[in-house]
Amino acid sequence: MTVTKPDREPSLLERAAKVYDFNAHARLRGTVVPTPPQVETPAAVTPVVETPEIDPPMPETAFDEIPSASPVSAAEAEPSDAFVDPTFLAIPEELRAPIGDEFPDEFYLPDESSDTARIDRGMLAASGMIVPGAPVGPLAEEFRLIKRQLLITGARIAEGGSADKARMILVCSARPGDGKTFCAINLALSIAAERDTEVLLVDADVAKPDVVAQLGLTDGPGLLDALGDTRIDVEDLVIQTDVPHLSILPAGSKTSMDTELLASARTKSVIARLLETNPRRIVIFDSPPALAASPASVLAMRVGQVMLVVRADHTPENELRAAVNLLDGCEHIQLVLNAVSFVQGGARFGSYYGHAAS
Repeated sequence: MTVTKPDREPSLLERAAKVYDFNAHARLRGTVVPTPPQVETPAAVTPVVETPEIDPPMPETAFDEIPSASPVSAAEAEPSDAFVDPTFLAIPEELRAPIGDEFPDEFYLPDESSDTARIDRGMLAASGMIVPGAPVGPLAEEFRLIKRQLLITGARIAEGGSADKARMILVCSARPGDGKTFCAINLALSIAAERDTEVLLVDADVAKPDVVAQLGLTDGPGLLDALGDTRIDVEDLVIQTDVPHLSILPAGSKTSMDTELLASARTKSVIARLLETNPRRIVIFDSPPALAASPASVLAMRVGQVMLVVRADHTPENELRAAVNLLDGCEHIQLVLNAVSFVQGGARFGSYYGHAAS
């Protein structure tokens, strides 16, 4: 239980929660968590309850041009049994700083004995991402909190009778540059650490695929090839990696008919094949930005949840609202506020692991 001091100044995330009101546009669930300054990573999760009146003005950001929306009551929005109050997941900006020589040599050297594809730990570290097997740090802890919310929502979706959709998450953004691929890769690495699940990360950003390159893997045929040729078994295109429980499906050969392929009946059978092959598998799709390419809205109708990445001081509210409307084929949309700046020295998730026992 969280105790809030009445005279406490509202956090940046609480202010953001007050500015954004999506009650009339989508059912949202998520979390808010303050963290330190200048980093690009997802953050902790704390339900946004009632935001107190804010006397100090909002900092000058891309949100300043948008007036605060007045809260909408449950009665004005939707029936209480179908509505979930909007909340935020946060991503502190400074957690993505270069890590340097924090990890031992074995995290960077290739494993000659493995017959699986070797993910380049050095590239992950240089990009400020989670490094499998490394000591738990702030970024890993932030994603632990984010994934927990997604897994809990997935379990509720399964209980509601949509077991297959419950195992699929679409990671998207309103426009390029918001950090969706960064979040998709870190989310996949974090969920792969779970004991009871396995993760398939699908590069569904078919116009500008980048997942394979960021992991240091060799590209090859993938999703679009399986959609375009019924003779291809999509499981044969899945890349097994040396990270336990993590596999990758590349985007495949580019085509001008990508949206049509994704909207075809073949997509349903390909997805069914991916789910049936491994009942423990969770499928994460890294899709194109919703406002930049049409595949995102098509894929949103196939999945149980959308994790919509919003970059602080970068994504205008009107674009975010437009993206939410385009993705409304999915009932459960969660917002991740990325690259949030916090006061230097402020408390953040994950710092506890670096404390020596006293």
